[in-house]
Amino acid sequence: MSEFFLELFSEEMPPNLQISARNNLVKNFSEYFEQEKIKYDQTFFSLSTPNRLIIYFKNIQDEIIKKSRHIRGPNINASDEALKGFLNSNKITKEKVTKEKTEKGEFYFYTVPQKRIKTQKLLEENIAILLSKIRWKKSMKWGDYDLLWGRPLKSIMALYGGKTLSFCFHHLKSSNKTFIEKDLENKSKIFKDFISYKKFFSKQKIIIDNNERKKYIEDTLIKLSKLKNFKIHIKDQLIEEVTNILESPKILLCSFDNRFLDLPKELIISTIEYHQKFFLLHDQKSKLTNKFFAVANRQDNDDIIKSGYENVVDARLSDAEYFWKINKSRNMIKQVSKLQDINYFKGLGSYLDKVQRLKKLSGLISDELLISKEKIELASTISKVDLLSELVNEFPELQGILGGYYAEFQGFDKDVSQSIKEQYLPSGADTRVPKNNYSITLSISDRIDTLVGFFGLNIIPTSSKDPYALRRLAIGLIRIIIDNKKNIKLKELINFSCQLYNENLDKFDNKIILEKLSNFILDRLKNFMREKEIRQDIIETSLINFNLNNILEIYIKASKLNKIINKEIGIELIKSYKRSFNILISETKTIDISNLNSVDPALFNNDYEKDLYKKLNYIRKNFTNINIENDYDAQLMLLFSAKQEITKFFENVMINDIDENIKKNRLLLLKLVCKTYDNYLSFEKLRLKNEEISI
Repeated sequence: MSEFFLELFSEEMPPNLQISARNNLVKNFSEYFEQEKIKYDQTFFSLSTPNRLIIYFKNIQDEIIKKSRHIRGPNINASDEALKGFLNSNKITKEKVTKEKTEKGEFYFYTVPQKRIKTQKLLEENIAILLSKIRWKKSMKWGDYDLLWGRPLKSIMALYGGKTLSFCFHHLKSSNKTFIEKDLENKSKIFKDFISYKKFFSKQKIIIDNNERKKYIEDTLIKLSKLKNFKIHIKDQLIEEVTNILESPKILLCSFDNRFLDLPKELIISTIEYHQKFFLLHDQKSKLTNKFFAVANRQDNDDIIKSGYENVVDARLSDAEYFWKINKSRNMIKQVSKLQDINYFKGLGSYLDKVQRLKKLSGLISDELLISKEKIELASTISKVDLLSELVNEFPELQGILGGYYAEFQGFDKDVSQSIKEQYLPSGADTRVPKNNYSITLSISDRIDTLVGFFGLNIIPTSSKDPYALRRLAIGLIRIIIDNKKNIKLKELINFSCQLYNENLDKFDNKIILEKLSNFILDRLKNFMREKEIRQDIIETSLINFNLNNILEIYIKASKLNKIINKEIGIELIKSYKRSFNILISETKTIDISNLNSVDPALFNNDYEKDLYKKLNYIRKNFTNINIENDYDAQLMLLFSAKQEITKFFENVMINDIDENIKKNRLLLLKLVCKTYDNYLSFEKLRLKNEEISI
């Protein structure tokens, strides 16, 4: 059993390429070992620094036995070239093949003998192939070489059992040494194993393991924050990015001019965390301070690096302050007409066209949410004015947020400024959803306008591509509706949006767009429900009669049913339904009851039929009771309350009565049971763990 250790040294790679390459390496090599049935220890991983990509497998089987295989070649009547190709591909002569008859004719065959193969030999023959399978989002060439890599690849160190694996990958030949200083490529060192390699770099204060590096940075940030009496909120994306842009982390406490704290906090956060990759600090009351931690890539004994970081931050914030003072004072109402000069999207008009559509859409929604039509139309009209400001040009990630601040500074109503700030929420899967009704209205209007516009142009996401993030927009729309428990009539909004586009632009086909968008949103809702761990059969059941206007009802019903599906109430509900349904299906194959409208109580000849009929009518009447109309827990309990009557009916009543009319009437009673359950959801597709339900 031996260790396999491969290091790929290149110019500095950005974090996203490192992460992708690490995942690719582990996948490619582990799949290859499984394919070749090469056993290995569960200790395997891929690591990286900006310059180094590492793959490591412990205790790999040194030798494998390839079993004998009988390979069919070309038909004996095929051309000589076909036979020659078969011989060459298997590296054999004609004497090694035999002729055998099969159902499809007579063919040449070759029996590959069983043989032992050294793992080292297999690796030497296949590493280059496995490396070439790495797919880079962006890649580069180096000089005149034809190798495409994330960043120019400089050397390959490959070891197996302490010995060098010898192979070539494009212009590079593997060896047992690597560069030990990334900036001085004339310094290299020979290594025999991963442990000595890791220890060597550890002595140089370089943390090779990106997971250890991340933990060190995170622990040190928390420790120093407590020591300095600060609070720190470490964002996952930021710590991940910082971890992958350096290899020898040193934490520096820095500060910026106090006057910049008067700027909108998002400007400060964007400048320091988003652009500079530093960590802001808060006081014990969670108020933003002028202190931040920077992570340098080497020791800073003379505070030169620290001063450089502080100067960069001060300069960036000074620019932001300058534009903030200018932009916040420009009259937003007077600037609306200038949106005519900014193109929204080819075929969808300008941003002035967009805000005019938003104004009408939000006005329609305002009637549903009972908010001021005047205020939401004003918010819609000025919602995109911040696009004209230099500050948004400098900080595009703050679009909308800065517009809200401008509106607030200029004295607009709080609901107006807040809705502008929150119009793009939620911006991702884990970001918050707007709660204010004005924000909800503007966010929904913007999403509907965008989705209708792009679907109208037939720009629809494919399985792998969604360049305009339309899936994210649709999921955000679903989250807004569900998280806020709003019954929004999306169908009417989509149709109205189509009409608005058709007033000034190319004609959109309302029917086609509604159908495509309905299916698109349906798929997003399915995914959303899966992420909420709702059972697949419940998802399918809840979406049988999917209606864009009932997203909230569909989700809540499915969610409530999902919670009780494996409890007594859920199990009994499905059993009662399935028993009734299965008998119906079985008996109606030979008996037609489709022409019979309803159960005839006059044909009852026992109390069990009467009690069940009475109970079902009671349930159906109360299902529309205003007190439980939207109380889905109560509806499920109401259905469950029929358990006793249904059980006694099946225990004491024979469906197959000798009187044909009584039999049909009893089948109609079972049909009524199913219909009653279907008032909640169609139980037909629901499954029990044990599907054997007696009839």
